[in-house]
Amino acid sequence: MNLNLKDKVVLITGSTGGVGESLTRAFAAEGSKLAISSTSQEKLDKFLPTLDIPKENLLTFVVDVTKEEQVENMVNQTVEHFGKLDVLVNNAGYEGKSLPLDEQTTENIQNVYNVNVFGPMYGMKYALRHMKERKSGAIVNISSQGSIVGAATMSAYVSSKHAVHGISKCAALEVAELGIHINCIGPGPINTPMMDKLEKQALGENVSKADAMAVFAAPYPDKRYCEPEEVADLALFLASEKSSHITGSLVTMDGGQAALGR
Repeated sequence: MNLNLKDKVVLITGSTGGVGESLTRAFAAEGSKLAISSTSQEKLDKFLPTLDIPKENLLTFVVDVTKEEQVENMVNQTVEHFGKLDVLVNNAGYEGKSLPLDEQTTENIQNVYNVNVFGPMYGMKYALRHMKERKSGAIVNISSQGSIVGAATMSAYVSSKHAVHGISKCAALEVAELGIHINCIGPGPINTPMMDKLEKQALGENVSKADAMAVFAAPYPDKRYCEPEEVADLALFLASEKSSHITGSLVTMDGGQAALGR
């Protein structure tokens, strides 16, 4: 299927993380023009030599998505450089500390919300200003299965993902008639460094990958983690006009867990 993403201008946050790298490679392979961000130039310098994309099709930023002015500047510079913005992929995320609610700290909750809620909100706020002028565009928010389920000791993370799902639904309704579609992707555990950290928090620093997967993948009928490339493939579809009648939705990637009805 030709998704017609060639020469589309795509802005991706958190591009040097596990899912972020897969997203960036996937859109580059489609021939998109990319604006990508990371939290450090060092991470970008390590990643960029491995990326197959013409130099004229790439713009990079070091951005803290919790800072509204930095996000605004990134969006505006992308439009100034490429002349438009077709797709925003809000991917930057932070898992925070796993704590029972009665041990939870305001600092941890705020840190998680700053990245997971305010980051996407700022991105959508400024991207939509440009998309509304052109009456076209797509936004894909990389959320989590945590947008619709709970998880013990993960109240900060899960509630932040509920929030971004809610914001996405509201924004989708605001711009649906303009031809802009906004959706969330909700994976369960993804085979990334973030998941490695969650495994160690829950099971100890010395836990093996095999033992951790046996625990965390057990509730899923296919008994495995989601792969970053699978998230990227779904993001391509949701970023394209092939999915233009899908908006305000959360598309879960849970290996069939929802079919269990629990």
